[in-house]
Amino acid sequence: MTRLDTDSIALKRHGAGRPLVLLHCLGVDHHFWDFADGLAKDFTLVSYDLPGHGRSSVPGGAYTIEELSDQLAKLLVRHNIARAHVAGISLGGLIAQHFAASRPEMVDRLILIDTTPRYTDELRAMWAQRATTARNAGVKALVDGLLKIWFTPQSVAADTEGVRYVRKTLGRSPGEGYARACEALAAADLRSGAAKIIAPTLVICGDDDIPSFLDAARWLSSNIRNARLEWISNAKHASVIERPSEALAIMRRFLLS
Repeated sequence: MTRLDTDSIALKRHGAGRPLVLLHCLGVDHHFWDFADGLAKDFTLVSYDLPGHGRSSVPGGAYTIEELSDQLAKLLVRHNIARAHVAGISLGGLIAQHFAASRPEMVDRLILIDTTPRYTDELRAMWAQRATTARNAGVKALVDGLLKIWFTPQSVAADTEGVRYVRKTLGRSPGEGYARACEALAAADLRSGAAKIIAPTLVICGDDDIPSFLDAARWLSSNIRNARLEWISNAKHASVIERPSEALAIMRRFLLS
């Protein structure tokens, strides 16, 4: 495995108040969270580009979700953040799960969005196929299919701001960076860590996400103590940028309660 770089990763911080770390999903970058800027009046928003995403370099070898979690811990220590709220979607949600389970003293409240502790065997095989396509044909070859998973047909047809952002960002995602993240997701199994999460936890999921993510949302909310589940109506896998106003209200209520 490859030791993940922290020296070259730039942390983006703005706002005032307790830190809220925002972890993006596969193939995009920290701008995924631009919709959450309204939270900056109550929290210091902290985000960065995951390895092989945005302006972060592609790692020289394979890595794991556990290593991404360790990287997050090192970044926070380096920037003098001892404790924070943590929110992550999909890939970011797996990182957030492991971080909260392994470093409970660093997490105030946890938000897990459209994520899972372990992919089904069918989806693990899918990750291998996506990694191969990304390496051989580029991530652009995957974009049209991914948009149908991330957004409802109505949002895709309307070419919403969220759809445009995802299409553009996925289209310039480096194939090797995307592939390595796919392989980390395929290998992950975080189920044993759920019982170690002690932070109050909010699980959010689009109610039109694929069945395995709906099942995972229910599993997480049932197996993490102090967890509750909220659905975002008429939304698929990118629920929080498909329905940003609703997502922001749900997050604010939980974080300020």
